[in-house]
Amino acid sequence: MAVPFVSDHPLIKHKVTFLRDENTGSKQFRELIREITQLLIYEATRDLPMCEVEVKTPITVTKSEVIAGRKLAFVPILRAGLGMVDGALDLVPAARVGHIGLYRDPDSHTPVEYYSKLPTDISERDVFVLDPMLATGGSAIDAIAKIKEKHPRSIKFMCIIAAPEGMDALIEAHPDVQVYCAALDKQLNDHCYIVPGLGDAGDRIFGTK
Repeated sequence: MAVPFVSDHPLIKHKVTFLRDENTGSKQFRELIREITQLLIYEATRDLPMCEVEVKTPITVTKSEVIAGRKLAFVPILRAGLGMVDGALDLVPAARVGHIGLYRDPDSHTPVEYYSKLPTDISERDVFVLDPMLATGGSAIDAIAKIKEKHPRSIKFMCIIAAPEGMDALIEAHPDVQVYCAALDKQLNDHCYIVPGLGDAGDRIFGTK
């Protein structure tokens, strides 16, 4: 079972504080999501394999390391996951991007799929599933199950804020999936919103209600 990575980095903690603030506008909110995603991608790619190559510097010829040809894919869960894509691509611009559309039924609080488009060569790729909020875990669990049908090389899940209930559910459903998050919050409320959380990430990213 993969142990979840919960960041304790001062930069991430600082940026998450401003994400939580109800007075943070959509422009700054999007910028913070992008920056936090960059920092999480930095952590989540630590295990990429390397190989040695020879390069000529202005001074001499030397051996140095490059990533050993691993293909990556980012799959945001629509719609809020779109806010994390640019930050991920900033660090890995050659990655492919797929999309999975899920919404939470307001009565049952269960995810309903309405769209799926994944890279045709996803079986050759290491996949990072992106969603700012891990609340009940339902959307993440279903999205990962959908991706597993295509047999990718590996799957990691990345979020900004997680609730313990969602984290536990995701780990139980997919113990082989490594989870990366910026903050693990206290609990879910009666409406399945994360407490203290930051509200509805999609609405705050796109300026909707």
